[in-house]
Amino acid sequence: MMIADTIALILVIVGSLNWGAIGLFGVDVVSSIFGAGSMISRIIFSLVGIAGLWTITILFKDKLPAEHRD
Repeated sequence: MMIADTIALILVIVGSLNWGAIGLFGVDVVSSIFGAGSMISRIIFSLVGIAGLWTITILFKDKLPAEHRD
């Protein structure tokens, strides 16, 4: 697994835990720590979104024939 894949998966996990906290407890952990609407919060949310898009490529990597894999 590439380093980018690992980082993306970690960010997606962080994002999913944050959404779980919002859904279950009504607490946005990222905004609570860094401030609602702050630049740092927006950067974190953007990185999580980009990581989510990146993980789509991970989903389809196993579908490639062996000779086309990294």
